[in-house]
This record gives sequence, C-alpha cells and structure tokens, in this order.
Amino acid sequence: MSTKYKFRDQEQLYFVSFSVVYWIDLFVRNEYKEIILDSWKHCQANKGLEIYAWCIMTCHIHMIIGTHGEKLENIMRDMKKHTSIELRKAIQQHPEESRLEWMLAMMGKAGKENSQNLEFQLWQQDNHPIALYDQKILHQKLNYIHNNPVVAGIVDKPEDYLYSSVRNYCDMPGLLEIIMVESNDNIGKLGARVRHAIADAAHLAPDRVK
Repeated sequence: MSTKYKFRDQEQLYFVSFSVVYWIDLFVRNEYKEIILDSWKHCQANKGLEIYAWCIMTCHIHMIIGTHGEKLENIMRDMKKHTSIELRKAIQQHPEESRLEWMLAMMGKAGKENSQNLEFQLWQQDNHPIALYDQKILHQKLNYIHNNPVVAGIVDKPEDYLYSSVRNYCDMPGLLEIIMVESNDNIGKLGARVRHAIADAAHLAPDRVK
C-alpha cells in the first residue's frame, strides 16, 4: 500500500472510505446498516474512536475520524473484521434476502482470491485514509460525505438522508452521537493549524447542506 494511504499521525483527523467487495449493494437493507452503527458505538465507547462525519451508502462508507484511544489502524481492522462476521450472519439469516446465494458466492470468490483470507471477504482491503491537514481539504471532505446521497440521486437534500451525520449538523435528530467539528473544546489535541481549519469549515459546511 502506498505510504500516503496510512494513518501516520494518530493526533490527526482522517477521511476514510471503505467498500464492499465488487461494489455489491449490500446496504440497501436498513438491518445491515444498523450492524455498522452498533459497531461504531462499541468502538466509540471502548476503543476511543472519534467520529466527526459519516455516511453509509449502498456499497460503501465514508467517514471523518480521529482517536483518543487505540490506534486508528487497529480500530479500523477490528471494526471491519467484526462487521464482516456479523453481516455474513445477517445475510444468511435474513428471511427475505433474495440475493443470499449470489452475495455469499461473490464474497467467497473475493476471499479465495485474497491470500490474507481463507474463504470469505466482505470488505475491500483498503481504507485509503487521507489526513485532513488544512481547511480546504477538511471542508471539501465534509461536504463530499454529506452530499453523496444527493449526487447518487437517492434524495434531493442531504438532510433528507437518514444514514448520515448531516442531520446532526442541521440540528436534526441523528442516529449516532458525533463530535461536531465546530466544537473547539473537542479538538484541542489536533494542533493550531487543524483547529483553525475545523473552525473555518464549520461555518461553511452547514450552508452547503441546507
């Protein structure tokens, strides 16, 4: 993996993306999305995961994350391993999953083609973490995450999409507790340059998602 796709600084915020193998539209069912949310809640409570923004699309996920506990690479590894196991069970046990045999066959194929897995792979290998060093990239990624469902044609307005942190930023009930990027009390560990970047982005981001 290229060195630009690593969590090189644990004091930094990162934009991460991870996808289902073969871009399978797994998350068309809310039951599967809830497994992801439950895993994140566990990581927040027990591993020090900080979530600043997120969006679950049909075949991939975007997040802005940090940590005050375990290393981000370890959190991501454990989260993907756990959700892979739980999602596999959910697929197998879902009474109305018409795609069961096809999805499991594709995930089995991906596992056999990857020497790091025995027989099953749900997630693509990489997370592609991008460090958010300045206001421009932070603002860009925050709005990119929240506008994903609009660009995909799922909703007309970002705040109409339930499985996203944009609702938190629009003063609407959200599904997950997050750290709002405009809260300087929560980002003191990031350093002066990033603190200013987040403060600037906080004033701009809400305007883009209304």
